[in-house]
Amino acid sequence: CFSVADGFSLPRQVYKATKFSTTRTLSMSSSVEDGTTTAAAASSSSAEEGESMYVASEIEVPLSFDQMVRQAAAAMRDAYDKGMKRQTVRILLPRDPSSGQIGRYFEPDAQLDTTELILAPPDESWQGGIMQLYRSCEPACEEILRYYSPVEGGLPPRITEDRSIDESGVDGMGLLITENVSPSEDVSCFVQPSQETTDAVESICDQAGDRLVVLINPQWRDVDDALDTYSKDEGFMGQLASFLGGKGNTLKRLSGLGFELAYTLDGYVCKGGNIRLFKRFDTDWNVFAENDSATDYIKVGTSKTRPTYQDVEKMLDDKGISLKYARDFGLAPKL
Repeated sequence: CFSVADGFSLPRQVYKATKFSTTRTLSMSSSVEDGTTTAAAASSSSAEEGESMYVASEIEVPLSFDQMVRQAAAAMRDAYDKGMKRQTVRILLPRDPSSGQIGRYFEPDAQLDTTELILAPPDESWQGGIMQLYRSCEPACEEILRYYSPVEGGLPPRITEDRSIDESGVDGMGLLITENVSPSEDVSCFVQPSQETTDAVESICDQAGDRLVVLINPQWRDVDDALDTYSKDEGFMGQLASFLGGKGNTLKRLSGLGFELAYTLDGYVCKGGNIRLFKRFDTDWNVFAENDSATDYIKVGTSKTRPTYQDVEKMLDDKGISLKYARDFGLAPKL
């Protein structure tokens, strides 16, 4: 049993997350056009029972919520089996395809068919702010934990939500704890943790021992701003930058606990088109560009380190991929 509350406790599930009704069947088409392998072509059917759900040589962008959940859970399991007991995971979040639900709060018993959802980056386009992100991220994390946890005796894991780490109640953070038939398979999952939760993370890690502790979609950015850069320095300037919000001290403490990147699926817009960055703990960074029919992603490059925006732009240029508006108006070849 885990506990992070030290003299304070908020009512659980003050903000009830939307529950997804997930379709477990994964059906993907395979096609190769003009010699370019697409994400759909790389997709394979689910692995045989007892085998990994993912093959490292098949780098792909998930095209559905269910596929992303399977992919993230498989990466977490593979990483844990290789000794990675403290993991960081970043995922895209499910959202209504028409964006008409942005900012809308659902009833606690709302059911959504995930086959109709799109995967969107957790960026400023979510008008409801951090709490809306939490209401999408929390049920996504639950699905990942269900796929990750072994089903022993036909019993899925019991998952409890603890919001006590969110002292204000509106900072969009929570802790999910799975209870499996075998206690050694229990998982502690911090949902959208901020730098202020580092003490709680350390406490849970001390209690977890060899059991998995995972941070999903931390609120700090992967890329560094000026404060982040200075906060990694020793001495007065580093301490001052950390005090002002730089994440250097937080990353140092998490690194000391053994946290490593297990899975990342990130995205943004470059040259007018959607870009996806994909990485597992055992792969390089892979960059994909969405085709003009918005049905698939085409691999445009790889990098040993996280590619910058300028790196991605150069990859697109090297592949002869022009601005999207030029392609839309017939001024450049379609992607």
